Amino acid sequence: MTLDIKTATPSLIETRQLQQSVPMHDGQLVILHDINLSINAGESVAITGSSGSGKSTLLGLLAGLDTASQGQVLLAGHELGALDEDARAALRQQLIGFVFQSFQLLPHLSALENVMLPLELAGLPARDKARHWLARVGLSAREAHTPRQLSGGEQQRVAIARAFAMEPKLLLADEPTGNLDSQTGARIIELLFEAHADAGTTLILVTHDEALASRCQRQIHLDGGRIVAGSHA
Repeated sequence: MTLDIKTATPSLIETRQLQQSVPMHDGQLVILHDINLSINAGESVAITGSSGSGKSTLLGLLAGLDTASQGQVLLAGHELGALDEDARAALRQQLIGFVFQSFQLLPHLSALENVMLPLELAGLPARDKARHWLARVGLSAREAHTPRQLSGGEQQRVAIARAFAMEPKLLLADEPTGNLDSQTGARIIELLFEAHADAGTTLILVTHDEALASRCQRQIHLDGGRIVAGSHA
């Protein structure tokens, strides 16, 4: 399935009165309250806030991995709540790359195979592009190594290569330096922003890392599920 990507407005992603709640035995627990934001193509944006403020919940809604209790998420002109799961998955495949705190590499595949996999699943030429991106992150010599043969920083570099190999318009990163020591995390930050600038990708990341957040053009700070600073471009 291929969906039309709408580019009439500069906003790649927009939310309108977005709210997320979960049922509890004594009522509803509201995790996000009336989130209104607009992120333009090519921006780098950090979502910050204390644990439990709703950062990862918001990221999941922006990716269409979950559906909102109320309100709208528009991605490239498509209202995610109006799409079924197959259509949301197709839109993610067309538009979104992911980098996770826990790397999410398949343990039985080599570094090269991990980068090739999403390309192969999308029916795209895989090996040359995967090799290009592994070289781009400095891991040409580690192509044949499995994740357990790689350090944490090397695994995160593989994850970055895998994400950018798909040429996403939007890269979502959830605590990408969270499992790394400060020195390794600093190298990953440099690599992430170099790749972001080279590819012209829109970057939205969730982080507690002040050094990482400060590298973004804009910060959106959540407190108690509400935006308290930085909602608009």
